[in-house]
Amino acid sequence: MSDNKEFQPVTESTAPKTRQVNPYGPNPADYLSNVENFQLIDSTLREGEQFANAFFDTEKKIEIAKALDAFGVDYIELTSPVASEQSRRDCEAICKLGLKSKILTHIRCHMDDAKVAVETGVDGVDVVIGTSKFLRQYSHGKDMNYIAKSAVEVIEFVKSKGIEIRFSSEDSFRSDLVDLLNIYKTVSQIGVNRVGIADTVGCANPRQVYELIRTLKSVVSCDIECHFHNDTGCAIPNAYCALEAGARLIDTCVLGIGERNGIVPLGGLMARMIVAAPEYVKSKYKLHKLRDLEVLVAEAVEVNIPFNNPITGFSAFTHKAGIHAKAILANPSTYEILNPHDFGMKRYIHFANRLTGWNAIKTRVDQLNLNLTDQQCKDVTQKIKKLGDIRQLTVDDVDSIIKDFHAEVSTPQLQPKRDNDDIQDEISEEPATKKSHQ
Repeated sequence: MSDNKEFQPVTESTAPKTRQVNPYGPNPADYLSNVENFQLIDSTLREGEQFANAFFDTEKKIEIAKALDAFGVDYIELTSPVASEQSRRDCEAICKLGLKSKILTHIRCHMDDAKVAVETGVDGVDVVIGTSKFLRQYSHGKDMNYIAKSAVEVIEFVKSKGIEIRFSSEDSFRSDLVDLLNIYKTVSQIGVNRVGIADTVGCANPRQVYELIRTLKSVVSCDIECHFHNDTGCAIPNAYCALEAGARLIDTCVLGIGERNGIVPLGGLMARMIVAAPEYVKSKYKLHKLRDLEVLVAEAVEVNIPFNNPITGFSAFTHKAGIHAKAILANPSTYEILNPHDFGMKRYIHFANRLTGWNAIKTRVDQLNLNLTDQQCKDVTQKIKKLGDIRQLTVDDVDSIIKDFHAEVSTPQLQPKRDNDDIQDEISEEPATKKSHQ
């Protein structure tokens, strides 16, 4: 039978309404994902103190702690109070600040350390012990049975004080998987708040991270925290994959400072996460404070913010090529996945170079409150490019070329004034000229 119903084309008004999906967001197949529900443990005042140039006196530690709190990190991790007497006093001082961020301290899996830590006023204790064959042989020299027994003793003691407790293996990705799962299962059953995975030497890759976290999720009932070193350049991608797999907390440091070449940088992770979970990140963290926070730490450890630093590097939002500049001026999304305004930053069109295009120069002409046609903008652009082939240009160079060109095309071209002698000469020559044509 034929269908007599009139064909109804699908229009915008008749099409089914679907929720707009962020193409850079979490994969729906990752049902355990915490990409849109993660927390930050900033370790600038613990891991960061292990950076080669770092020395934070009490005043500087308090300043950094307040800045981290203002930014909105969930936890601030401090150096072990048994590291030195001043470390203990600093820990106590920061605990008394009344910050919104919870204060943690990082200790060895040893009762002597735990007894000191719980008296400082911290909100939680992070316990760690090496589990790889390298660390068991060359660091503490203990076997897995000793590690499990010590972990249970320390965890139960800290829990009895009513504060948070995390247990982490060290060098997790070079540890035996069965050993790891057994120790994590044990500590999960006695009620730790979270377990920690540590890529202590930066050897892991994102696929390994994803697989280990997914496996661990089937063994423990608590949250998972991750600590990734950046020796092989995978710290940020590893952190993101950990969240995809179900980890919830990521350790960071401002500018990524730490032992050797450090861990996950706070700013770099924010760049990754705002793309994946923009609403969550912008509602939770004071992103406009990132630049000042990084400057504070950079000055404290006497380093420059890298030129290619995500978000705050001096060229992070600079556009130079003519094709890029034209598109950016029309729609910034063409060449920006991050909006500089989200971080209190501004984009910059770099027009003082031989790669510049006339659209960028036209924008500069407008900024200088000058009037040039499109063709004139193209003509002056060629003059700029010609000089740019000879030497590096400055903004002043370009502005001078534009202003000189504008003056040239805007000044009326006057005919030279003729005197009476010239006019008389023309009159006297006219009859002779006519006669010659006769």
